[in-house]
Amino acid sequence: MKNTLEWINVVLGGWLFVSPWIFGFTGNSGAAWSAWLVGGLVLILAAWALSDKGVWEDWVNALIAAIGFFTPWFAGYASLSAAAWNMWIVALAIFVVALWAAYSPTTAATT
Repeated sequence: MKNTLEWINVVLGGWLFVSPWIFGFTGNSGAAWSAWLVGGLVLILAAWALSDKGVWEDWVNALIAAIGFFTPWFAGYASLSAAAWNMWIVALAIFVVALWAAYSPTTAATT
């Protein structure tokens, strides 16, 4: 289950990374850089977590997602609805999946 959750965060991080081009908000540096940084970091950490059986990557991804959730206000693009809603929804999803992965067992118990 943990690997599935990590793959979900790889996809969510990748989506967030490419979303400035898809939604066309590359001209707003705050929105674009927030998506690139949060998405890129989540993608890298989730991919790393696929080969590492620890949970620190999940906790860091949850922290990054929590920070990312507030970037529309911090970076001043809350009025740019496509970018802001994309960040809010995807950051919340990353946060939930990261916590779920952090509390998921790494391997199934065998008896």
